[in-house]
Amino acid sequence: MITGTLSKMRGQLDGVVNYHLPVGEEEVELNNLIGQSLTLSHTGNIFCSACGKKTKKSYSQGHCYPCMKKLARCDMCIMKPETCHFAQGTCREPEWGQQFCMTDHIVYLSNTSGLKVGITRATQIPTRWIDQGATQALPILRVKNRHVSGLAEIALGNWVADKTNWRAMLKGDNADIDLLEESKRLLPLVKEQLSSILSEFGDDAIEELNSNIIDISYPVDQYPTKISSHNFDKNPDVSGVLLGVKGQYLIFDTGVINIRKFSSYEVSVAV
Repeated sequence: MITGTLSKMRGQLDGVVNYHLPVGEEEVELNNLIGQSLTLSHTGNIFCSACGKKTKKSYSQGHCYPCMKKLARCDMCIMKPETCHFAQGTCREPEWGQQFCMTDHIVYLSNTSGLKVGITRATQIPTRWIDQGATQALPILRVKNRHVSGLAEIALGNWVADKTNWRAMLKGDNADIDLLEESKRLLPLVKEQLSSILSEFGDDAIEELNSNIIDISYPVDQYPTKISSHNFDKNPDVSGVLLGVKGQYLIFDTGVINIRKFSSYEVSVAV
């Protein structure tokens, strides 16, 4: 048995995504456990992922309330990058913002619960796609910072979904989408908006990419036909036969659980 605080699963793309579940200082290799019984038991403790202090409630995926209020990573502009206020000098942590936001981002198309547009730091490929449970992905634009990526995403979001239906994503893999053709269809529709962004932020703000489609397969023996969710706040014990892993979800024969949602929860893991 291993006991420690949860962090989001690490997935490495090697044909099929190879998943590891961080539990404190240790990691549980998950692919080898598919088809076996697995139990996660919440001890009742939650420790802030930033300061380490015990907290009664988790905010912004694993933070205590004071850290949630003061850290840039918990600001609303992380969820809505088009509202970035770094240039106004009001970033909560300018050094953090310089490192994580004022750097190259990728605008991409993916196939999750269907066609969607998304953004991520260039260094987070293919991690972001794996975390979302995408079975296909295609980078279409490289932009110079998070703010610009948010503006480009909004423009494309007028024509294509920008969110994943997680229930649909967990019911199985979608039919393949020709993301290259979708890119050729969508980019001309937002040419005017992108030109406006270039006028405001400079000619180096957006670069159109010529990339290949990335295919992603997940270690799943059986997808659920009906989605029911486990929740440590309602029941501290999650147990069952592990049927697969996709996105940040463990798929049991008893239901699914979003590991990222319960970051910083202290659990005991037993096989």
